[in-house]
Amino acid sequence: MSLTLLTDPAEPETGGPAPDRILSGSPVFTTWNQYESPDGKRFAGVWRCTPGAWRIVYDEWEYCEILDGVSTITHADGRRWTVRAGDRFTLEPGFEGVWEVTETTTKRYVVILP
Repeated sequence: MSLTLLTDPAEPETGGPAPDRILSGSPVFTTWNQYESPDGKRFAGVWRCTPGAWRIVYDEWEYCEILDGVSTITHADGRRWTVRAGDRFTLEPGFEGVWEVTETTTKRYVVILP
């Protein structure tokens, strides 16, 4: 067992949602992954996205803490949550819906893959 401090700046990676999932805009992801477990199933770091909307389908578990910006997450059943700086939440495997970034959003994340 060990303790890993997440203080070292990670090299940013850029990307975005799969083109067939984009619903509006041209969202661009920038990710600073600061931790990956030896088995490749756990990750932690910082993610930023520019405005746009895309369909999401989670098979992983994720903890998020919004650092800045505004996004709306809509479940496939119509429930909606607007998240902004200071909001913390989890997304469970099986969550499907839409993530819409209305103001460039930065979040801290922890992801656990199945």
